[in-house]
Amino acid sequence: MSNLKVRTILVSQPEPKVDNSPYFDLQQKHKVKVDFRPFIHVEGVNAKDIRAQKIDLNNFTAIILTSKNAVDHFFRVAEEMRYKVPEDLRYFCQSEAIAFYLQKYVVYRKRKIYVGQKDFADMATLFKKYKEEKFLLPASDQLNADAPITLNNLKINWTQAIFYKTVMSDLSDLANVYYDVLAFFSPTGIKSLFKNFPDFKQNETRIAVFGSTTQKEALEHGLRIDILAPTPETPSMTMALEKYVAEANKGK
Repeated sequence: MSNLKVRTILVSQPEPKVDNSPYFDLQQKHKVKVDFRPFIHVEGVNAKDIRAQKIDLNNFTAIILTSKNAVDHFFRVAEEMRYKVPEDLRYFCQSEAIAFYLQKYVVYRKRKIYVGQKDFADMATLFKKYKEEKFLLPASDQLNADAPITLNNLKINWTQAIFYKTVMSDLSDLANVYYDVLAFFSPTGIKSLFKNFPDFKQNETRIAVFGSTTQKEALEHGLRIDILAPTPETPSMTMALEKYVAEANKGK
């Protein structure tokens, strides 16, 4: 299929908010049209449903934050529950980006904030150091398995609560729109495609996937994968797309 020229790409994520996104470089360099449309979105779980999970925010002395969504929804729920976030609450952030995002809600220098490197397991030494704390992990209904495994292995006092859910978006307006390449980043994105379009036929559409779980979901749905990331040669989706488009459009 790679002998077919690529003119249009649909990225199943929100449009980047920065001017220097590599997607825009790809668009200009290869004269392709890149559109953005999230196939999934996040919806908050209300305070009543969180109480039904037997969660009382007063019972915790530390919060584990694995994403910006977790930050937003923790403070949303705190407000809904009229819980005054104590100044001595400890925040354990999976990455620097998440810790930086926390400034939207708290005065940074006055708070106890601990930052991991990147992966959840990197925080193990921090948890060990503060193992007397009572940890709350506000997360989505699709939490990566490495978080519970790491926390259980450390034998610390922790509780998981679902503060938000990943929901499939309504894509019905795309029914008669054709793209040369569809780029996916999660298994739920693939599921959303087939929920919206149960009769989807790949034909000459090229499918790009990021990550092994997305790849697995695509194959289980009978899709042919034309573009795969990350690889040693193309560690990002934009690099994988760039390489593919450069080859497909060569001399055309």
